[in-house]
Amino acid sequence: MNQRQLVNRWGVSEACLERWRSEGIGPQFLKLRGRVMYRQVDVEAFEESCLRQSTSSSKPKQQIRSVPSA
Repeated sequence: MNQRQLVNRWGVSEACLERWRSEGIGPQFLKLRGRVMYRQVDVEAFEESCLRQSTSSSKPKQQIRSVPSA
């Protein structure tokens, strides 16, 4: 998926995603011919890593294993 599709999915700005990428935050991404793309599996893995049991917990609900790069 491209940046705009992820912006629509999460309801954040493109500038936010760009900042996150520069800071190493968010899902893994590909840069192909100057275009940023996100694999569905990486977006879902990042979303899974953000799951929490309660608002007072800073730890994820469960650990996810790393998704190897293709």
